[in-house]
Amino acid sequence: MAAGEQRGARRRRPAGPPGEPRRVGYLYLLPALVVHALFLLFPLARGAWISLFDWDGLTLGRWVGWENYRALVADAGLRAAFGHVAVLLVFFSVLPIAVGLVLATALHRTRVRGLAFFRTALFLPQVVAMVVVGVAWRNIYAPNGSLNRALRSVGLDSWATSWLGDADTALVAVGFVGTWVQTGLAVVLFLGGIGRIPHESFEAARLDGAGVVWEFRAVVLPALRAEIGIAATLTTIAALRTFDLVYVMTPLGGPGRSTTVPAYEIYHRAFHSGQVGSAAALGVALTALTFLITMGIARITREERAR
Repeated sequence: MAAGEQRGARRRRPAGPPGEPRRVGYLYLLPALVVHALFLLFPLARGAWISLFDWDGLTLGRWVGWENYRALVADAGLRAAFGHVAVLLVFFSVLPIAVGLVLATALHRTRVRGLAFFRTALFLPQVVAMVVVGVAWRNIYAPNGSLNRALRSVGLDSWATSWLGDADTALVAVGFVGTWVQTGLAVVLFLGGIGRIPHESFEAARLDGAGVVWEFRAVVLPALRAEIGIAATLTTIAALRTFDLVYVMTPLGGPGRSTTVPAYEIYHRAFHSGQVGSAAALGVALTALTFLITMGIARITREERAR
């Protein structure tokens, strides 16, 4: 009788994937969710609340509602800062992805010896602290730095200039460092993606008479949709939150504030100008912009992969 009841209970057990009920899975996620809420969601909510006050960080704040956000829209200097970060997006995201695609394809096609060494050397800037990178490149860009000495040694004295002291070149100089840092990340991602492409796909393209360019367009590029989306997301976030390179390489936002970016403006308003509420509003706005851009990249990548 007992055995029959057990068999009946097994038959009445609802069918479903292993691990049901799914509520058990949330218990495993709970510790990470708690840490995420304490160190990310709560500070973000707190910052959004502070953004509704006129507060210098010391005295009692005054409720101003959405006034800080309206002031951000009307601030011409802040619009220039967002324009600067748009330029940095080209150097931090577009150029590294383009150069990374070319380098990854060339390294995979030529089958060079010591590929692991090249991969490590290209990725190395990613693991070096940005402060160290900024100090090193500041010395390279110095009036008597190695870059100007190299130009003078080959007879290009007219090209030698104060790269970080000139408003026309400071932002480009900072952006070039971003390209140098982010290219290694793109190359490593793309090499991993190319390595998963079946060898038969390359052979079929070559049997059809495809050259290097056509093979890249027909075989490599479609297979790297996901990797390109990941690289675009990570490099875009890096560009939008750039602070340390600007702070170390061009103090006070460069000559004529030619390199000031939103992240630097947040620091300057919160710790120098006593505009903590305005800084919090700018931080919330920058977070929302980053979220929208990354969601747009994810959606475009998903649609391309679905085709």
